[in-house]
Amino acid sequence: MKKLGLIGGISWLSTADYYKFINEGVNEQLGGVNFAECMIYSFNYNDIKRNNENNDWETTFNMLSKACQNLKDCGAEAIILCANTMHLIADRIQESVDLPLIHIATETAKEIQKSNLKKVGLLGTKFTMELDFFKDKLTALNIEAIIPGADDRDFIHDTIFNELGKGLILESTKARYLSIIEKLIDNGAEGIILGCTEIPLLIRQEEVQVPVFDTAMIHSNAAVAFALS
Repeated sequence: MKKLGLIGGISWLSTADYYKFINEGVNEQLGGVNFAECMIYSFNYNDIKRNNENNDWETTFNMLSKACQNLKDCGAEAIILCANTMHLIADRIQESVDLPLIHIATETAKEIQKSNLKKVGLLGTKFTMELDFFKDKLTALNIEAIIPGADDRDFIHDTIFNELGKGLILESTKARYLSIIEKLIDNGAEGIILGCTEIPLLIRQEEVQVPVFDTAMIHSNAAVAFALS
């Protein structure tokens, strides 16, 4: 079994899901008391949040690349960034650490392609929704991504950091998210990407009338496949 290096704490809640999903996935394949060989480097979420607010990606890159090197030194054979937004610097990190980095957007695009969908709604932080690092992976497979309007993007971004990242699940927030999703569906979205690893804490497939793509689960499954390859 290959050893996985997880970069977590962004937030700890979704990192706990990754740890659960990966271990369950390995056990499903191998049975008995077989579980994943992995290491987690967990950041103080506040440090990452501060860098995001200051648009200071260079500091975040230096922090993550050093953490990835530590994981490599401990035997990690691949890196998993347990957060969509951190994939803004994924290519640079992979180059700096010289290990395979399992890219969350690439794996999500593959899953959408399997469903033969051509147009999907993308939810996430403003970085994920507004910049191209995630959407480019979809475009490469001829999948169009549409995003909410400006006010809705602001709402999603704020609640990710100030509610979901703290484990606060509010019914009023859920209702607003579902309303945003309905607008995307009305605009032609054939599926919805939960493009922040905290959003699945709030939104479930049974609440949405089109396929939902849980990026944390998809990413975890890809990590399991690599570990057992």
